[in-house]
Amino acid sequence: MQTHETPLEMAERHVREGAERIARQRALIDRMAERGQLSDEAQLFLDQLQAAQREHTAHLDRLRGE
Repeated sequence: MQTHETPLEMAERHVREGAERIARQRALIDRMAERGQLSDEAQLFLDQLQAAQREHTAHLDRLRGE
């Protein structure tokens, strides 16, 4: 984690890292489905990640004045 980030840089990092987490979680769910494993909890976690991402994106938009 960087120590000298502006609020805008931090918000951009949060959005970027959130997108990476969502992509990894989707890949995990796909692998689970291929193996015939239950993925209900993994899907619930993905839903939570996506909700957090919406909040991070909204915050970034506010910082950018959009």
